[in-house]
Amino acid sequence: MRFRLFFLLALCGFPGLAAWGQEPTAPPPDFPHFSVPGEEKALDSLRALYWLTYPGAGPKATLWDKWLCGPALWPAYTTDNFLQRMRADWAQALSDRIEDPEGYVATMQHPSIAHPLGWPFPFWNQGAGGAGWHFSFKNTAGPPWRTTRLSTPEGWSLDGAESAGVDEWGWNLKLTQPQATVTTPEQKIDTFQAPFLQLRWRAAGLGNARPFVEWATTENPAFGPDRRFYFAPVEGSDMVYTALPLFKHPKWTGEITRLRIGFGNAQPGAQVTIQALFTQYDTRHDVNNQSFLLGCAAYFDWTGDINFLRRNIDRMRLALRYVMTDLHAEKEHYVLTLWPGHDAISGLQRDAQGHKRLRYGHGIGSNYWDLLPFGYKDAYATVQYYAALQAMIDIERAILRHPEWNVPGGALALDPDRLERDAAEVKQTGNRLFWNPRTGRFVSGIDAEGQSHDYGFTFLNEEAIACDFASPPHAKAILDWIDGKRTVPGDTSQGADIYHWRFAPRSTTRRNIDYYGWFWSNPEGIPWGGQVQDGGAVLGFSYYDLMARLKVLGPEDAWQRLGEIATWFAEVQAAGGYRAYYNGTHAGTLQGGGKAGGLGVDKEFFESVLVPQALLDGFLGFTPLADGFSLSPRLPVRWPSLTIDRIAWHDLTLSIRATQNSIEIHKEGQTDEPAFVRLPQGHWQVTYLAADGTTLFSETPVGRPEDGAFPLHWTGATAVRFDLSGK
Repeated sequence: MRFRLFFLLALCGFPGLAAWGQEPTAPPPDFPHFSVPGEEKALDSLRALYWLTYPGAGPKATLWDKWLCGPALWPAYTTDNFLQRMRADWAQALSDRIEDPEGYVATMQHPSIAHPLGWPFPFWNQGAGGAGWHFSFKNTAGPPWRTTRLSTPEGWSLDGAESAGVDEWGWNLKLTQPQATVTTPEQKIDTFQAPFLQLRWRAAGLGNARPFVEWATTENPAFGPDRRFYFAPVEGSDMVYTALPLFKHPKWTGEITRLRIGFGNAQPGAQVTIQALFTQYDTRHDVNNQSFLLGCAAYFDWTGDINFLRRNIDRMRLALRYVMTDLHAEKEHYVLTLWPGHDAISGLQRDAQGHKRLRYGHGIGSNYWDLLPFGYKDAYATVQYYAALQAMIDIERAILRHPEWNVPGGALALDPDRLERDAAEVKQTGNRLFWNPRTGRFVSGIDAEGQSHDYGFTFLNEEAIACDFASPPHAKAILDWIDGKRTVPGDTSQGADIYHWRFAPRSTTRRNIDYYGWFWSNPEGIPWGGQVQDGGAVLGFSYYDLMARLKVLGPEDAWQRLGEIATWFAEVQAAGGYRAYYNGTHAGTLQGGGKAGGLGVDKEFFESVLVPQALLDGFLGFTPLADGFSLSPRLPVRWPSLTIDRIAWHDLTLSIRATQNSIEIHKEGQTDEPAFVRLPQGHWQVTYLAADGTTLFSETPVGRPEDGAFPLHWTGATAVRFDLSGK
């Protein structure tokens, strides 16, 4: 990622958020504890890291839904109704995510003059061949997110309309005749650089008009209905941002010379204000739908909020169907992004002498790593699509198991068995298509010219392992590389240097000065490790490193890595926080808050909250489910036990203690909701306990046929203990 000069969305107003990235404070008593006898120092450090990052885990842009929703919702931190407010904010934010009529879920990042449902850059004046007229900057993001010069009506022509002057809102027009039009001055526009046209406008009195845009070309200087694109009228005092996907019109090609807006008004008398008219690049992200769906699934699994599920299930289904159809995943078994500019072709090109040429319009980013040209045959989006399929399989099966929830079925409902078959094909195809046998790792994807790109993307490869996308041989090869057991020829970072930054592996292991969008045109001007996407590191994605290690190398290896992170963070705390620690006394430059750098740990790097989740998700193996939870502890041999308390699942607060051969679950609160627990294969005995620890009764549990989950008959019991019988 990125040179993120962010104007972030509102940060939820939770207590402690203003201190995010500053000196940490002690966690309060009702914040979850991590307990392992003999490892108190390390786990206290990880608890402090969680407390530091937790207030920033409220809703952000859609991109963060899959990373933040779970960590935000499980702590039973109830001071000042914190948990209740966190749940309410996430329910509202997910329900309010904009989903367009086709099913694309908006990015919901800060505004600029790029695509209103996309990422804030690149925008038209960052390229070549676009055009824009801005009569007002009212409520428009400031520089550098837009041009700095206002336009005037000089050179424009009106037909059936009169100018009423320019004010703070824009250029005001009165439509004096039916079918009024306004025509731009002569302006050459390269349609490749202008897949969208955006009109920022408002109107009163248009009624059921049929507005449209027409265009003239050198070959066809006259306007005509064969080069026309209709859009919806507006009404009211609010400025509306209308984005027109002109790339979908077969005659939006070549070079445009003029544009004409037809208001399509049947009667005179309407008032129109044009704030701006400009071309725009396609800055949508091909991972938004997956992230939104995973966030919704996490919210429902943690809260059991069936009202939320009823409201959003068809939005979730449509979001997945959009990836399956518009991003071609159902047919191709991988994400194929054919959006303009998302061709995965670098926007930088060097000739034999090393001279650089900018390839405007190529290499537009598609995800969090917004400077890198992910897209076209996109491995990163495919991994996340695979994860989204798994989440929807679980949701749809839960809906079928629980008709009492009264969740809509209908035309959008998805067959979980079919999704499971699709997921298997995605995994098989992705492991073949995106695997580089020479380097033994996944590439970022394949571009529209048939080239793959491999800079040692650790974040992609380890997430592929963590979500079970990588095949077992590929998973082992990946970790052998990242762990330094094998070296990849040509890599800038090898062996122990991959963990040069201590808290996480380098994001990439091969120096990259060639593979970016054109808008990041001087990567060689920043040293290796000076940008997070080129040899730097992001703290949050160490979570995938830990989960991958647990899956492939086991708990001893994963704990060694997590223990090193705990030691590093304790040093950061002792120094007074990240900004004090990295003030020049330690190697590394921090990115964030408008400043580029090589290390992403604080400020807008809210995903740092992921790291402590490895204790719950990985070592304890706790996974919330729609009607229960799964437990699959992975404890290092020297750990006598692991206890995590203050786990808010549905309407209960749980404390769970796991040993090598037993799991004990204590609960606070009452519910008549049935609950099921999935445990690792084995012969289990269950004992129900009273508040004083005495045994109420014991039994051999019988799992339900479809998934082997055991029912919890804990009405009247305070705790339940599962013991492996050894049979």
